[in-house]
Amino acid sequence: MVGMLRAIVLARGLGSRMRERDDHSSLTPEQQRAADAGLKAMMPLHGRPFLDYVLSHIADAGVRDVALVVAPDHDTLRQHFVEQPPTRVDVSFVVQPEARGTADAVLAAESWIAGDPFLVMNADNLYPVTALRDLAALDGPGFPAFDADDLVATSNIPAERVRAFAAVEIDDHGYLRSIVEKPADRPRNFVSMNVWRFDARIFDACRDVPRSARGEHELPEAVGLAVARGMRIKAIPARGPVLDLSRRSDTAEVARRLEGTRPCP
Repeated sequence: MVGMLRAIVLARGLGSRMRERDDHSSLTPEQQRAADAGLKAMMPLHGRPFLDYVLSHIADAGVRDVALVVAPDHDTLRQHFVEQPPTRVDVSFVVQPEARGTADAVLAAESWIAGDPFLVMNADNLYPVTALRDLAALDGPGFPAFDADDLVATSNIPAERVRAFAAVEIDDHGYLRSIVEKPADRPRNFVSMNVWRFDARIFDACRDVPRSARGEHELPEAVGLAVARGMRIKAIPARGPVLDLSRRSDTAEVARRLEGTRPCP
């Protein structure tokens, strides 16, 4: 049931790409401060942080309980919700002590989940409400399999960035067969945008997944481990747009696309 679902939003990252200097991006002083701090989720757009738009889409999908996985120093995030408390979602804070990867971030929220099914998504992506609703309506684990060409055509994501996303292979019954980061020899008709519906079984995979080549415990690799252990994860065909706010150069286009949108988290 959708009413039982919770959502985990991964807001702990170091924001390394956002911190990188970009002399070609024109940011307001407030946006500059958020970029310098790597606070992608708090990037102000039309007077509201990007995270408010993310939470508004979660609420539109029918999910009320949301945990933000954050760093120990998350005063800026917490203060925002004290000053502007959301009306359609209940926000909790889950601290990931160290930035050890997205699988570790999910694992940090295990006790908060309390055995309920849940969604997981990035804080620097704004996913289509339709994709989130379809995901919430499932009766088991699943994910939106985004058409790679459509993402390039409809989103603010350039082709070279899409090529860096995890490619997914789907079996004849519509379930995830494999997920591979940056494959060199596989067509990428469908990609994962790191938005999922899980149940509590994913936590064992998050616990057991080894560190990646980047030295982190990665959620896509934990998903691959869960599939190898027998978890069936349904693929839902999905199309964009997905707005990506991972770099300073994304800010102007994301702001343009959100012009006239009033988030209501």
